[in-house]
Order: sequence, then C-alpha cells, then structure tokens
Amino acid sequence: MASSLEQLQQETGGTFGALLAARELTAARIAQRRALLDRVVVDDDATVVLMGSWGRRELTSSSDDDYMVLVRGARGAAPPRPTVGAVARAFAADPQGFSAPGREGIFEDVVHSADLVQRIGLDDDSNTNLTRRMLLLLESVAATNPEVLEQTRRDVIDDYLSDSVKDFRPPRFLLNDLVRYWRTIGVDFVAKDRKRGGEGWGLRNAKLRTSRKLLFASGLLPVLRCHELSAAEIPGFLAEQLALPPADRVAAAFLRYGALVEGAAVFGAYDRFLQLLGDAQVRAELRALGGRAAADASPAFREVAQLGAAIDRGLLSLLFGDGLRQTTQGYAIF
Repeated sequence: MASSLEQLQQETGGTFGALLAARELTAARIAQRRALLDRVVVDDDATVVLMGSWGRRELTSSSDDDYMVLVRGARGAAPPRPTVGAVARAFAADPQGFSAPGREGIFEDVVHSADLVQRIGLDDDSNTNLTRRMLLLLESVAATNPEVLEQTRRDVIDDYLSDSVKDFRPPRFLLNDLVRYWRTIGVDFVAKDRKRGGEGWGLRNAKLRTSRKLLFASGLLPVLRCHELSAAEIPGFLAEQLALPPADRVAAAFLRYGALVEGAAVFGAYDRFLQLLGDAQVRAELRALGGRAAADASPAFREVAQLGAAIDRGLLSLLFGDGLRQTTQGYAIF
C-alpha cells in the first residue's frame, strides 16, 4: 500500500523524489545498523532507538547518528544492556561511516521510560527530558526490539490522555506540551547562538524554517484531527499516526482535508530543501554562516528562506482552511 506521501505525489503530480529516495536510503541503512547490533546483548525491556533524520526517514550523506538506549520502566539495580559504549562500538564498525550524535547531551545515553512518563511538567521535566519525550513521539525508529518502542510510545500517549479525553475534541494536555516543545526549540535556537557565538547559525536556522517546523506540524495535525473522533477512538488513532514517518502524518492531513495544491507546494519545497541539504557544498555554506548579515549575502540561505516561506503558506492554508479552522482557532491558539 502506498504511503500518504506517495499518495499525495500521485494525486497532485508533484515530484518528491529526494524525500522518497531518502526514505529508501534510510530503510537500507537501518537494516545495516540492525545487523551491526546482532552480536550486542539487548535486554527484553530495552531497545536502541534511532532519532533525528533516521527517525524521520530522511537520511542524507551528512546526517548525525542520533540514538539512545531506551529501557521501558524505571531505573533498576542492575545496569541495562546494551550499554551506550557497546552500541557506539557496534555503530563505529559501519563501513559507510558513523558520526557522533549532537552535542547537547540529548542522545547517546540510557533513557528510562518512567522518566519520560512520570516527569511531565514542573521542575522535574527538564529541557532534556521534554526533548527526549517529544522526539520519541515524533521522530524515532527502533533498531532492536521494536515492540519496546511501540509500547513506550503508547505509554506516553496514554499518560497524556489519562486526565481528560473527550469526544470530538483534541486532547489539550498533549497539545499544550507539543506547543511548549515547539516554542522551546525557538528559544533554544537563540540560547545556542549566544553560547556558540554564531557558530553553525545558518544550518540551524535553515532547519528551523523547514524540518523542525514540519516535525512540529507532524504532531500538531494528528492531535487537531482528534476533533473528528470519539474519546474511545483517540488513543488508537494517535498511536497509529505517531508510528508513521512525520512526512506521512502531514501528507495524510492534506489528503484528508482536500488541500492537495497546498500539500504539493509544501512537500515540493521540502523536497528541494532535502536536495540542498544533501549537497556537501551547500551544507558547508550554510554551516559557515555566522549570523543574519552573512546569511543575506548567501544564495543558498536565500533559497532556503524562500522554501521555508512556501512551507509556512501551505501549512497555514491547511490549519486555517475549512476542515480545521475552527479547531485551530479554538484549541491551538488559546
């Protein structure tokens, strides 16, 4: 069966070649990573979770190796298996290369699901904990024991819905945390820029306009679509949606509400961005930009800004179109 992204391409005559090629590449690379882990001991309640562009199924030649060891449950007396070191050694043997995860300390760590589920909000919910929980929901794929990731994702969803879920209404607790995460990304963008003195500004800004924004939309849209469902239907719908690649969740919403032209425009722009991201020269140009003044003089950044604006227009047309306008106004704004 064709994915929602493929269906949108077929129905609109759009061309999403870079996205679909990246999806094929990601599937092949995940299979290779699973093979590398064959000799690593993994507990029954643990899994190695690949995140970032691996979880989005959007690998390029320069993607980071973002992963964590996820244990379903609370911290125990015995250290879980595998260790982070065992995973790193296995991945380092990849003949196609292995790059270190991002430097913020989100990845390359052991994460217990009890922390993600039981520490939502207030002071115990650190920036790191929030980010891990949201990325687990929005962009994750298991390299081992996929049922552990599936069960943990359902645990998180069920916890969000445990306080209040109503017929034909988006679940506010989950919605509010999604919005909080999106705003945290924006705040952290500036904080990182200050801390790093402008290093890497251009590439991070480019991703904020495109892949980060679509990732947020890939969580927001399924939650808003719950206005069509009874309370009993919502948990299963969200679990099914969040198990899909982010692009499919967004494409499914464009298909559901008949916004085909807008959907083709969004994914046409994003497809072009993925092409640019896979070009080593363009990526290096973006990474070298240290701030707005330099960005304005960069042809690559100017094109990315135009692509980001096209993504904005398409998403806003969907969110404030006939199918979602009242729900967006009533739940996503206030």
